Amino acid sequence: MENKKTDQLKHVEKHNEGKAMTTNNGVKISEDENTLTVGERGPSLLEDFHFREKIMHFDHERIPERIVHARGFGAHGEFKVYKDLSEYTSADFLTHPEKTTPVFVRFSTVQGSKGSPDTVRDVRGFATKFYTDEGIFDLVGNDIPVFFIQDAIKFPDLIHAVKPEPHNEVPQGGSAHDTFWDFFAQNPESTHTAVWAMSDRGIPKNFRQIEGFGVHTFRLVNREGQSYFVKFHWKPTHGLESLVWDEAQILSGKDIDFHRKDLYESIEKGDYPEWELGLQIIKPEQEFDFDFDILDPTKIWPEDQVPVEIVGKMTLNRNVSNVFDETEQAAFHPGHIVPGIDFSNDPLLQGRLFSYTDTQISRLGGPNFNQIPINRPVNEVTNNQRDAMHQMNVHVGQTAYHKNALNNNDPHTTPREEGGYEHYQEKVEGRKIQKRSESFKDYYSQAKLYLNSLTQPEYDHTVDGFSFEIGKCKSVMVKQNAVNQLNKVDRTLAERVAANVGVEVPEENEEVQSDAKDSKLTMEKFDIPLPGHSVAVLINGDISEETLKAFAKTFTENKLNYAFVGKQPKNISEEFGITETFDTAHPTLFDSVFVLSDDSDLLPEVEEFVELTYKHHKPVIVDRSASEKLGHSKINIHASGVFISNEPEVIVEAFVRARYWDR
Repeated sequence: MENKKTDQLKHVEKHNEGKAMTTNNGVKISEDENTLTVGERGPSLLEDFHFREKIMHFDHERIPERIVHARGFGAHGEFKVYKDLSEYTSADFLTHPEKTTPVFVRFSTVQGSKGSPDTVRDVRGFATKFYTDEGIFDLVGNDIPVFFIQDAIKFPDLIHAVKPEPHNEVPQGGSAHDTFWDFFAQNPESTHTAVWAMSDRGIPKNFRQIEGFGVHTFRLVNREGQSYFVKFHWKPTHGLESLVWDEAQILSGKDIDFHRKDLYESIEKGDYPEWELGLQIIKPEQEFDFDFDILDPTKIWPEDQVPVEIVGKMTLNRNVSNVFDETEQAAFHPGHIVPGIDFSNDPLLQGRLFSYTDTQISRLGGPNFNQIPINRPVNEVTNNQRDAMHQMNVHVGQTAYHKNALNNNDPHTTPREEGGYEHYQEKVEGRKIQKRSESFKDYYSQAKLYLNSLTQPEYDHTVDGFSFEIGKCKSVMVKQNAVNQLNKVDRTLAERVAANVGVEVPEENEEVQSDAKDSKLTMEKFDIPLPGHSVAVLINGDISEETLKAFAKTFTENKLNYAFVGKQPKNISEEFGITETFDTAHPTLFDSVFVLSDDSDLLPEVEEFVELTYKHHKPVIVDRSASEKLGHSKINIHASGVFISNEPEVIVEAFVRARYWDR
């Protein structure tokens, strides 16, 4: 099936090698550098149809960017389920372990425009399109398991608050401003998600090392019509890592495309990102067994209470051929589901089911956006929908309605027993009201649970996140109100942030009284595999080619990414050389640093590189010669995370041990 999707995308590609240039109407072109004019210096003529077509197309090349999740990057891959899940669902792609299902994944930030930096503090979108034999299933989620609001009617308010303020269009790409924190203080349901976003989760190291969450409660329905509540999880096999805040800020200037380049280059060299799909299952009769409402999108189902069952694996193994054609035109929608999957009464999910179709019509020019190659299902599409903007199909036949006798009532409907979609028959009754259940009104307990579950460095980073963001607000009232909300979660957090932003701590301690923890919430729960770790090898002085080759061989064998960095670039062999200089390389672009030195004095650039790596709590490895010269630097040569060795194998082992250093 993956080949089928690949062929579907490629059949519309125009490979230009060896081909004559034509107009869009197929006319071969003899001139493409000069417009038609009267004489060599005369006026241009409107009859130049090639110029008119070319400039018209250019003038309309851009489509409206997404209101949210505009900054995104995608890749293709495949998914396989580990075992038959027929106990829970009739979905074809979840019940046949022998099948490979093509997928397309788009990662994104939420707040910023298409041109904003990758490394801003923000929630990341994690949207997966499954091209199943029964149609498309879109799992449109985030890298944080909860959301800021409980009801979709508040979504415009949230986005208006977090977007750049309208009077000056500032700031771009982040939430560190008055209107967002005013919204936070006046809408306490946003507290839980804000705590996640201000923690290390808000500044992921790359797309490969983030978790993914469906956020909402969905239903799985099996062939017997039995229903189960479900939450979807993506667990990265590459581990879970974040940037430190100073590092993220530097990267926004050093490499605005840091995340997308990491994903693209990883796939190009065959270091394919992988995630395992996990399911949390709650039986219908257990719906009210918990101290949280399972339909509330601002609440997690704690994994210590509802374990995640790992059921399959997704591998991203092919980059897009054209970012606009695929990544930008990809139309995701939480309402794109297949038999065996259904919705719950989650009020935020219910609103999204309307909103996504509406926005695709605006962005992609009409209701036929599903005919764009990236959005086409791999199975045949047959219905009575006709015409409209950008219709790509040529429909034949006399009838375009149901029911009909002229065409034997084709296309016909399909009973559920034969694979037709049928909604779960849930009994619903009650008065029409505009009111939220009392079970949704605990806004602080799970925020406290999250904070209790963090390690001390993670907690400290969360304090720093709140302090920076609230500290950027100009209104003292907004700062005070935000701290007042934190005081309802955690007194220590409120006290530390209040001191950092210059407001008072409320006299009354209103924090949630709970020591509850969830062992799965800390980022330390993930092991970080060594392959993919990147090393800057700093060359100080004259290092022999034999030495460089020995280190290159060891690093390659251990699947480490490395770059030799020196004063000037130098070709050593066809395979490698000193490819980066201190002008082009920077510590924030690497996971660690290793210094190779002769007896000459330490270059100032080397010392600065090492000191910034040390400041960001990354592994620092130096040979014995370099260690003798770093005694007067800002690093403690005997500190944890600093290693001295001249042996390649010992250095590799140092990388492994240093990955557990508090960061």
